[in-house]
Amino acid sequence: MHQTLAKYLPESAVVPCFELIKETHVHLKIVNERVTRHGDYRRRKDGHHQITVNASLNKYRFLITLIHEIAHLVAFEKYGRSIKPHGVEWKKTFQYLMLPFIRPEVFPAQVLPLIAKHFKNPKASSSTDARLSIALKQYDEQQSDKNYVYELPIGSVFRIYNGKIFKKGNKRTKRYECIEMASGRMFLFQPNAEVELIKS
Repeated sequence: MHQTLAKYLPESAVVPCFELIKETHVHLKIVNERVTRHGDYRRRKDGHHQITVNASLNKYRFLITLIHEIAHLVAFEKYGRSIKPHGVEWKKTFQYLMLPFIRPEVFPAQVLPLIAKHFKNPKASSSTDARLSIALKQYDEQQSDKNYVYELPIGSVFRIYNGKIFKKGNKRTKRYECIEMASGRMFLFQPNAEVELIKS
């Protein structure tokens, strides 16, 4: 397990993560990429806890995702199963578990301030924090040929991962209004959503 973790995590995070996995008795499964999520936690029928994390994540995102999922397990154990999955109890647990990792030995200097800011009030997905998401993306092994929604001119037509086609509209407070071409329905997109530009 130790050697496996060393492939996916920043070097100085390997031992503390290994200890955390042992302490929580969680079964960690590293899986091939799923487009819609970085990882998940579930309690199996036999009562064992299982966490899956995408193998394709860069080591910083892998670490955040792993701690995010362990926080679900710890919060459920501590506060009971009736809490909201990403409610106050989970946020407090996630902050507490993540704190030892918010150090220059673990994260690059330019990412640290964004990590610290994010963890003042962590979201259900670090991908919804556009600035942090863009900062972390530069450490991906495969640089994708996709564009971010915020980079596209208004009126651009783009395709998302499931093949649906949209036209970019105006920005609301944080997100962009985009019209689905087939149905005419309006959807809100995060500025850092990765899409394939068809026509600008």
